[in-house]
This record gives sequence, structure tokens and C-alpha cells, in this order.
Amino acid sequence: MWRVTVPKVVIRRKGQPGACGLREKTPWWLLAALALLLSGCGDSTWNDPYPSADATRNTYYSSFAERPKHLDPARSYSANEYAFLAQIYEPPLQYHFLLRPYQLVPLSAAEVPAPRYFDASGAALPDDVAPGEIDRSDYVIRIQPGIRFQPHPAFASDDEGRYLYHAIESSDLAGVNQLADFDQVGTRELTAEDYIYQIKRLAAPWLHSPIAGVMSQHIRGFGELAEALAGLETDGELARIQALREARIQGVQALDRYSFKITVESKYPQFVYWLAMPFFAPLPWEADVFYAQPGMAERNIVLDWYPVGTGPYMLSENNPNLRMALERNPNFHGERYPSEGMPEDAVSGILADAGKPIPFIDRAVYSLEKEDIPRWNKFLQGYYDSSGISSDAFDQAVQIDAQDQPMLTADMRAQGIELLTAVQPSNFYMGFNMLDPVVGGDSQRARLLRRAISIAMDYEEFISIFANGRGLVAQGPIPPGIFGHRDGEAGINPFVYEWRDGRPVRRSLEEARTLMEQAGYPGGVDRESGRGLSINYEAVATGPDDRARLNWIRKQFAKLGIELVIRSTDYNRFQEKIRNGTGQVFMWGWNADYPDPENFLFLLYGPNGKVEHQGENASNYANPEFDRLFDAMKFMEDGPQRQAIVDRMVEIARTDAPWVWGFFPKAFSLHHQWLHNAHPNEMANNTLKYRRLDPQQRAELRREWNEPVLWPIWAIGGLILLLVIPALWMVRRRERSTAL
Repeated sequence: MWRVTVPKVVIRRKGQPGACGLREKTPWWLLAALALLLSGCGDSTWNDPYPSADATRNTYYSSFAERPKHLDPARSYSANEYAFLAQIYEPPLQYHFLLRPYQLVPLSAAEVPAPRYFDASGAALPDDVAPGEIDRSDYVIRIQPGIRFQPHPAFASDDEGRYLYHAIESSDLAGVNQLADFDQVGTRELTAEDYIYQIKRLAAPWLHSPIAGVMSQHIRGFGELAEALAGLETDGELARIQALREARIQGVQALDRYSFKITVESKYPQFVYWLAMPFFAPLPWEADVFYAQPGMAERNIVLDWYPVGTGPYMLSENNPNLRMALERNPNFHGERYPSEGMPEDAVSGILADAGKPIPFIDRAVYSLEKEDIPRWNKFLQGYYDSSGISSDAFDQAVQIDAQDQPMLTADMRAQGIELLTAVQPSNFYMGFNMLDPVVGGDSQRARLLRRAISIAMDYEEFISIFANGRGLVAQGPIPPGIFGHRDGEAGINPFVYEWRDGRPVRRSLEEARTLMEQAGYPGGVDRESGRGLSINYEAVATGPDDRARLNWIRKQFAKLGIELVIRSTDYNRFQEKIRNGTGQVFMWGWNADYPDPENFLFLLYGPNGKVEHQGENASNYANPEFDRLFDAMKFMEDGPQRQAIVDRMVEIARTDAPWVWGFFPKAFSLHHQWLHNAHPNEMANNTLKYRRLDPQQRAELRREWNEPVLWPIWAIGGLILLLVIPALWMVRRRERSTAL
């Protein structure tokens, strides 16, 4: 709960003006009673954590649980960091707020670039050329002119254009403890060189960008630049920045002030998705120089703490142990709320602001909340505008109806709270180590065993018990919203489900036991050896919740007579086992980097095998036909032909069953009735600009929901008066008697 502040009572001297005309001789007990009366006066709510002057301001309130480690776009690769970064930085592209499947649209770019293909001699090739003939793909990115960076001391200059803060010594920083302590700020126009400088920063070894390895495979000359910069790691920071500015990268070239070209090796259609990530947001060299000067790091005045972008917001307060705040960027170039959506959006009200200038919100304040219960209580009191739902609060907020659909409880509906759900572009699966002699391999015996286990693993029950219903049972590796996913009867896994009465129904346990018998394990006993089948499960367990989950998994295997041996360890040891291929069965997951089937199907691609190639194919699955189709599919544009190939790949994977397909997690979020356009978009991170508030309604409901309960105070006050007044009367009577 928030601390309650009781208003003070001011007692004036005789002769001074006063609202109540109090005199020096006023009895103390009457003053106490008046204090109780006055304590209930005023419009501000007693437990309001924010200044009363902010009650009706256009400020969005939310929370965060973990402080962001990196706010440098070259280094950040975490959702809790993107919550801030995506509002500040603008890469060339973004995801459309409303359209599904997810679609790329321009952000700082003028349009979504289309690749042009060339052969080894430099001759242009048609769009439908075979991928093997393509030597390089060129992406020309044209940015919108007139975009300016946020106000920042790095751009401050004198009348002659000399930067004011680019030659600082430690002694010049006396009294400077934060960025706001610099008196002067400036700005300048965004140019193509700012994007090029950021791409070169991705190659800088001293920044340890998490995508440097991936980009070295695709951007021409990226790896060579990284090698050339490796010798500078021991140089001073300013010297490294100067070298980075002067460096050239073969595959990245400025064409004019507002255009640049990126050359990608061969064909890589997914590259365009990377252009929607903060990694490719522009960064001005002036910011790097400003932060690299002596004394800055000691004061935590660094890019990882104070971002410099062109987006709708800028970070105005960074106190991650208490609060972080975003303010509207006064230099923002402007954007319009989308006018196009899905068919259901025409009646949902989400297009009510179509065509209006954004952002709508002036300020966003995020408070540190490490515990779920205080965060939840403050949301219910109206002090946070939106909230997730912890497991502890789930039953209070959500109930499941007869059709297994989530709905808000009566209390939540009465409060005007709204529920948003969305299937995340992620999957959680149980993997079989395909190198294992028992559960792995491509023999019919092992395949039937894996299918039997797939039927016995009741993921509907798992989702209900351990995820509060927040999941969708997976029929394959591709989640909804990603091209290639099939809905309805066409999308079920026929080895585990059958289509009945318009919905998928898990096959019976009797069918699973029949498969076990066909595989040579009747009743869970190996027909050849006569011994009971025992399988090892690799687990990462840290607490009592994990114990319950592992017991449930053990029971699923026991349905088939299989003894499951839980081998619990820490995450590092777990990763080592998966890397070495010493485990048999495990559970893992994957979050999409971009909304393309390639980003999920590559988890089953043979050349990505964990043991042999140290890739992300943790089950070490390899099927020659699947791999051949993957090589063709990954270079194709979305369309019927690509869909047909994806369908065949999914069919092959279902047949071989290297995974128990598990489930796609669902995101559940709540927001108050005064927050509009809180539409779920699981790929876009820059959605704050679309949200709109009704601060006046929020202030009124906060007062209504947080009315102080005064009767205990009155009761205690009355009790005090009942005890004190007789005593005072007795004392006064004795004084008068003595005087007489």
C-alpha cells in the first residue's frame, strides 16, 4: 500500500486572520476533533503516489520489474529493454499496428525496400531467378527528409558551428551528475550516414553486439570490417570512434544525403525484417564522441543510460531503482494513426482515431515493482493504467467459460477493466534427442514410440494447470499470425488429433498404448529385453512449482508404463547436456526474431543441429527431404508456392515427431477503461505512440475507488472524547472547588 499523508492543521495566533477564527484559549481536545474533520477534506486521494498536480495530466503510468541493462541499440536484445528503446529509436521499418499476418511498413524510411538481384558479373537478374544464380541482393533504403534528432547536449554548438561539449576534460564536469546538468542542447537532421555509422558499430568487437555473428554471414564485408576493428580494442575510446567513422564497409554505401544501399550475400529475404529492429536504428557519431569523453562514464553519463533517437519519445528520467520516464520528443517528425485494419476492427472501435497525428500521450512513467502483489493492487486502485496477470491474481481476474474461453470476472467487469489476449510468436515444445538410440533415429520403432508419447502428453491439461489456460495447443512448429500456419481441420496434427464436431480432439490413450505395442514396448516393457522402458528427462528445476510440473510430466509417461527419470540440474549444465547430446528428452522454447516460417522451421533443419553444428536445432533432427525443402523455402517470397512447401515440411515433421509440439503461449493483459488503443501486437514494440488516455475519467475513478474509510477514525475520536470529557469535567470541578 502507498503511504498515507495526513494534512497538517495550522493554528493561527490571536489577531491573525483565520478561516475558523481559532483562539489561543481553544481547548486542545476541540482542536484534535477539528483536525480529524480537516483530515478528510481536499480533493486529492490520500494514497495517491503521484503529485496532485498530475492527476489530470496526459501521463501514462505503468511499471517494470527488471532494470534494463542496455539502452544502446547495438547491444540491447531483451524485451524489457525494447519497452523503452522502441519508443526512442526509429529503424527504417516497423510492423503495422493492426494488420495480420504481421506486415512491414515504413517508419523512418520512405518505403519498404525491395531487393534487386545481381549475378557474379554484376548483371541485374529478374525477381523470379533461381536463388543459386544470385550473387548478391541490394537493398536501397530511402529515408524521409526533415527528420531531426531529439534535443541533446551532443549537438549543442556556438554561432560558428563548433560543438560546445566535444572537448571536455574531467575537471570541466564539476557539479555535473546527470545529462540534464548540461545547460545547452541542440539537434540536427537525420542523414543516411547515421544509419551507416550504426551498422559499423554492430561490427565493432568492443560493443559485443549479439547479432554481429548473424550479420557477418549476410552483409557483404561485415566480417572483414569486424576483423579490421579487432586490433583497436586496446585503443582509447575516442580513438576507436574516430577509426569507426573513417572505416568503410564493402556492403554498405551512402548514395546521397537521404539514401543508402546494403548489399546482402546471395539471397536472404528475411533481411528486411532485421530493418525493423533497433539494431538498425540510426545513431549520430556526435553522441558516441560526447559520451566517450573523460569523466562521463564515472558519472554514468553513457549511451547505455541516455539514448539519443528520433522517435516520438525521449528518456527524461533514468532512475532504474525507482522510476523511468519518457517525455514527448519536441523534434518528432510526426506520424498518423493507421487507417487500415482487419475486418473485425471496423466495429471494435480500434480505428476511431484513424488518420489522427500521434503520439497521443505526453509522458509515460514506469515505476519499479519487483513484487507481483503490490503491482496488482496499484493497478486495481487505478494507479497503473495497464497490467499483466500474475498466477496469484489470475483467478481474481479471469475465469474460463464453458467453451474454454477466458473472460473477466464480475468484479473486473464492474470496474470497467478490459482483457486483451494474443497468441505470442513463440513455442514451447518437448524435444527428443534424435541421436539417442532409444527415442531418436528414423526407425519405425522409435517413430511410433515418439508418437505414442505425443498422444499421452496431455498439453490441454498442462496449459490449464501450469499456465492458467494461457496457451494454445500446438499442432506444429509455426504459431498463428506467422505465414504458413494453418487453422482449422487443415492445420491439425493427424497423428495426435482427429477432427470431431468442428474442433480437434486428442486421440485416446488406448491408441497410444497400441502404438507402444507396435513399437515393441507393450505395457511399457521392451519385448526384446523384457525390461521396463526407462527414459531420462533433462530438467532445470529451482523451486516447488517446478516439482509439481515434473511430477505431472512423470505421470504422463507412466500412462504408457514408461518410467521417467528426472535429471534436474542448473541451466548451464542443462545447456551443456543439450550441446553434447547426452540427454534423451527435454523441454525448451523459442521466441521469434521475425515473423517468418523460416525462423521456426530452422529449428528442425539438419545443418543447424546442436551437437554437430552448434546450431539451434536442439533435437538434432535431420531429414533429407525436409532439409531440401527448407533450402528452397527460405529464399521464397510469401505466396501459394511457398505455402505448399511449408505444408509439406510440417507434414514431414509431424510424421517423424522429433518434438511433442507443445503449445504456443498466450499473452494476457488488462487495461482500464480510460486507456484506448491498447491493441496487442506481439511483434511490434513501439506501440506506446498509438495509445490514448482520458485523464479526467481516470482522476474521477481513482477518487471513487480510493475513498478513505473514516469511520474507524471517528469511532476512535468519539471514544477518546467519551473518556476525556468526563475527566476534564472532574478536573475543572475540582479546580473550581479548590478556588472557592
